[in-house]
Amino acid sequence: MDNQSSRRKWLKHAAAGSLAVTAIPTLSSFISPSENEYALKGNINHSVCSWTCNFIPLEELCGVVKKLKFSAIDLLAPKDWPVIQQHGITCSMCYTAGKISLTEGWNDKKNHEWLIKDFTEAIPLVSKAGYKNLICFSGNRNGMDDETGMKNCVEGLKKIMALAEQNNVIIQMELFNSKVDHKDYMADKSAWGVELCKRLGSPNFKLLYDIYHMQINEGDVIRTIRDNHFYFGHYHTAGVPGRHEIDETQELFYPAIMKAILNTGYQGYVAQEFIPSAKENKDKLSALKKAIKICDV
Repeated sequence: MDNQSSRRKWLKHAAAGSLAVTAIPTLSSFISPSENEYALKGNINHSVCSWTCNFIPLEELCGVVKKLKFSAIDLLAPKDWPVIQQHGITCSMCYTAGKISLTEGWNDKKNHEWLIKDFTEAIPLVSKAGYKNLICFSGNRNGMDDETGMKNCVEGLKKIMALAEQNNVIIQMELFNSKVDHKDYMADKSAWGVELCKRLGSPNFKLLYDIYHMQINEGDVIRTIRDNHFYFGHYHTAGVPGRHEIDETQELFYPAIMKAILNTGYQGYVAQEFIPSAKENKDKLSALKKAIKICDV
């Protein structure tokens, strides 16, 4: 993938307030009148990850989402919620209001103090806003073995799970690949994440199964979904290789994957998290429209 477009780099820029965005003049340039009449089938709850559309302001993205006839945006912090609420759009996966780190997570006890504080503050906010999902990360290994990291995650997360249960908020740990994009990340295998879910034993702790990441690290996506869907609370998409469009240029066949997800009885969100390869904004948004249709089985 293009490292300049990675979520990690985007988070750093966002925290520093240095994200540059350019508005597009109209939405009609990428949705024709006939395409505007496309009706979603209603089987999949669609969403899009905000950081992959950082070439336009969030306000503009809300308009795009409404035009494409779905109603959710992933990976927004509390400061962003008022913008989407004005448009009747929900946040399908929330960040805390505090520090957001993909590399410093629950697997290291030295992070527990600030993580517990941030999540204790965020959980009631998520619930009050009417949202349900709050993302978390294992963090990098940094020489730590997986069993020690597992025990540390259990110890720390148990301190917030009662609050999550009381507020009907689901804490979701994202699975990343450690082969290409997130070197040294601990939660890089679905089996490790499933074992963490079992040890925590809470219905309010799930895994964010990122299809792109898990295809790279372990493959066998449909079988994994069928066998472990009880522990998967959210899904992300992207094309492999390259993390670009989920079309015929890449190796995953998303209609079959979406049908497998539906067959498990899943009723949550599937969020597009691919990085558009096009240069023009209108073409990037057309790619999003195409991805929604591909996944709308």
